[in-house]
Amino acid sequence: MDVGQALSERIEDGLESAVHKYFDRSFDATVTVEKRGHEVLSDCTVHLPSGIVLQSSGSANDPYASFEEALDKMEKRVRRYHRKLKDHHKRTPMPSEPAAFSILKGSGEAEATEDAGDAPLIIAESASDVKTMSVSEAVMQLELSETPAVLFRNVKHGALNMVYRREDGNIGWVDPSGHSAAS
Repeated sequence: MDVGQALSERIEDGLESAVHKYFDRSFDATVTVEKRGHEVLSDCTVHLPSGIVLQSSGSANDPYASFEEALDKMEKRVRRYHRKLKDHHKRTPMPSEPAAFSILKGSGEAEATEDAGDAPLIIAESASDVKTMSVSEAVMQLELSETPAVLFRNVKHGALNMVYRREDGNIGWVDPSGHSAAS
């Protein structure tokens, strides 16, 4: 969707204001405004220098209202992250390694290939870093983003772990190496 200059300026000013209220350093952001039927969807992604990625989305009949909803959610996430940083006094940044991930649940609009059968379609593929962090830091990353899961290298034992959102609203933790039982 082609957004006008006024909306572009509102998006830029709104995100700068929301993030700089809590963090002085520069940041990268991507905002997508998309019209679907009678609704306008706004998706915001903010990459902070600490490596944390914050995501929010909003929907309304108007592009401005859609963005304002996404901006309100983003400001809450930035504030929550800032508060958790003050509470946990994060130490040195942990190393990360590149990894690829795919989103396997489609919206039903993607075309099926002939040989796919009943297998789910891969509708999005992206590269990401697998960061070394504690389980509580991974849960914080999950809460601050709208992703269904976070893959990470556990700082205690170096094995890959995953935290994910369960259908009942709780958060699940997967430690395939079996170290979670000993923790």
